Formats: sequence, C-alpha cells, structure tokens
Amino acid sequence: MIVSADMMRELIETRLRELDVSQADASCQAMILVEAELRGHSSHGLQRLPRILLRIANGLCDPSKSGTHCWRSQAILEVDGENGLGPVVADKALDALISRTNETGIAVAAITRANHLGMLAPYVEKVARVGFVAIALSSSEALVHPFGGTRAMLGTNPIAIAVPTAREPFVLDLATSVVSMGRVHHYAASGKPLEPNWARDRFGQPTTDAEAAKHGALAPFGDAKGYGLGLAFELLVASIVGSVPAPGIRGTLDAQHPCNKGDVFLTIQPNGARNLIELLADFLDDVRRSEDAAERAIRIPGDGSRERRAKSLATGIEIDAELWQRLQDYAPLQPFAA
Repeated sequence: MIVSADMMRELIETRLRELDVSQADASCQAMILVEAELRGHSSHGLQRLPRILLRIANGLCDPSKSGTHCWRSQAILEVDGENGLGPVVADKALDALISRTNETGIAVAAITRANHLGMLAPYVEKVARVGFVAIALSSSEALVHPFGGTRAMLGTNPIAIAVPTAREPFVLDLATSVVSMGRVHHYAASGKPLEPNWARDRFGQPTTDAEAAKHGALAPFGDAKGYGLGLAFELLVASIVGSVPAPGIRGTLDAQHPCNKGDVFLTIQPNGARNLIELLADFLDDVRRSEDAAERAIRIPGDGSRERRAKSLATGIEIDAELWQRLQDYAPLQPFAA
C-alpha cells in the first residue's frame, strides 16, 4: 500500500506519544524512521517502530532522557545516553559538537547507553549542511563472520561520511557487512529470499533463507577488505567509547536487553581555502559525467537516495499493509515480568 510521508510521521508520533514521549522527541524519532523510508531503506524505517515501542513498554528505553554530557577534554564529549531514544540522544550530542567545532575546529562525541540510532546518513548530512565534515560510526551485536570464518564475531559496524560542497553534500552511508541485519529482517518479514553469498545459517552453512540468516552470520563486504574495515571500526568505537566488542553487545535487535553498543560522531571544520566547496562540487559533477564502458549513468553515493526521496515525497511511500494495520491497531504493551 502507498502512504504519504505526513501520514507515516503522524502515525509514528501518535504511537510514541501514547507512551509518554514528548512531542519534540517523538518528532525526532519519527524523522529518522520516515527519512529511511523516503530514501528507500525500509530496513531502517517503519518496521523498526514496533520494537521501539516494545522497548519503551518494557522499560529498556527511557524516552524522558536525552543524555548527559561531560567534556573529557576540550574536543572530546562523553555522552551517557541514559537509555534514551537513540535519535534524541544523538541529535543533542551533534548540537553540542557543532557548537564546539566552531571554537576548536574538531570535536568528537563518544556515546554510550543510547538506543538504536537508525539510518546514519541524516545525522552526518545535518552537520554537512552547516558547513562541517562529519563521520559517524556505530557498533552492534555480533552479526558478521570474519573473512574465512563462519561464526558471527563482528558487528555490521556502519560508517557514514558527509562532506559539504557548493551544491548537495556528499553523503556515504554503508555497513561493513554485505547487507545490514535490518535488511535481512525486512526480507524475512516480506518472505523474500536473500541473494547468494549474503549470509550463513546458525550451522555455518550458506543460506538464502532470510529467517535462517537472522540466527546465523552475515558476510563482510568485499571479503578481506570489508572484514578489515569492520574490525578496525569495531576497535575504534570500543577504544573511543569504552564499549564492549560485538559478542557482548545486546539491545539493537531485541526488546529484552538494555542497549550497550557504542556510537561515535566526529565533526571537523574544513579547510577555508577560497572556492574549495565549488571545486569539490565540480569534481563530483565531473565524476558523474565521466565515461562508463557499460554506458550507464555514473552515480555518486547519495544520488539515489535523493532521487528516491523526491519521488516518495511526490507519489508516496510503499509499505507493507499488514505492518501498517498492526501499527494502526497497536495498544501500549505491558512490560515483561521481572
């Protein structure tokens, strides 16, 4: 079925408000979910809402909290998310980083005890639109097997990078696994098979069954290269934040455990050389116009998301009718018994 972005935003905010989430914080959480849908990433969109609601109902997410801040040094901000909604905690941290970057030229946020952030692109894009370079890293449960292995040992460990230019900012957002676990859950809910070589089942065997893959391991993208990057990001987040590595992480894919992954945001003041942002924009346009042997249009990361977003705003967002009805009929759930 097709719904408008406004209809989806209203539904999300209504369900959150029923659980005593403030209007401002409900809007912040809704924005992240709706943006994922608009950009064509349903794995990080509306399907995440039932788990968010259940985590609040079970006392694992405290929507009254937005995180406490302590500057470890002039440019490093420690954030205790206090089990608050991930987007709310992250948004407040980014505002603090932007303010500090105006003074120091660089700032880092090390975030603990925040719930799942969702799609990372909107966060770094926000920073780029005020003129700063941004990098975001996040850890997760052990979902990815090492190159040459079969057992899940690493998180999907996504990274997002945004660079301001004279036109649209450059925005890259990707996981270091060949596919996100959110996408696997989306395929499982939709009854769609996975592509070959995306995942293994709990016995370590290759599988295209999305339901089986939920209990197995995802492959790193690019074999050894994706594995190496994923391992590096795993260590970076753990060392900066002080969070545990993937095998000890819980709470981004369940409604039974506190969320104990780590998140890192880095904001950097770019070089102030004259016409630099015009030079970067022109370079990206040159890449788009460069010849391609297959005579396909060359895309820059972020181009497809912007196109899908514009189309979805004009024509609506296609979503699962059963999920929509479930959320229409939703009644706040009671917490799990202690």
